[in-house]
Amino acid sequence: MPGRLRAPTGRYGGKTAEERQAERRRRFLDAALHLFGDTPGFRATTVAALSEAAGLSTRQFYEEFRTLEDVLAALHLQVNGWAEAAVLEAAADAADLPLVERATAIFRAYAGNIAADPRRIRITFVEVIGVSPRLEEQRLARRAGWVDLICAEADAAAARGEAAPRDYRLAATGFIGSVNGLLHDWSAGWVDATLDEVVDELVRQLLGILWPPGWSPRS
Repeated sequence: MPGRLRAPTGRYGGKTAEERQAERRRRFLDAALHLFGDTPGFRATTVAALSEAAGLSTRQFYEEFRTLEDVLAALHLQVNGWAEAAVLEAAADAADLPLVERATAIFRAYAGNIAADPRRIRITFVEVIGVSPRLEEQRLARRAGWVDLICAEADAAAARGEAAPRDYRLAATGFIGSVNGLLHDWSAGWVDATLDEVVDELVRQLLGILWPPGWSPRS
């Protein structure tokens, strides 16, 4: 399929072409969350199966996407976007809290959002792995965005005297691996802990980075 088919234009059923397109796209992504994030998974899903799950036709699929990989890419960004919105809201609400409380609120927001539906964890940490160089680039770009957020929070804490002044990029990159791995293993049932206990452990790891031996926060 060289490209997407041209979608119909004009008003129909009280909705504009743009509104109908947005609704179709949402239905395809909702169906993809179910099929890619559960059974049978991205690699075993066909265009026909996805279209049937969305209650739409394969022709309508090709009006919105070129390939199933396009759907997975869009879904990966959507799941990350939901988590990022939750984190930014929590960060804004906790702006005046001490570091430990602020970090706990942020990580609880992230973990709570992505763990609210196990399919989100599977999309984020499993299904996008090894699909193509394009999706790997997208995955690493989103991961870099989370690293940037941690570095910004750490730099702000250092400016307030709540964290040691240093370049946090290397530590933040390693820490993101811990976050992803622990949440994936918890979701898979390999970690015997509550989600709150997982969050508390992540906060402890972060504080170990922000408070190196021999350094203490300004009172």
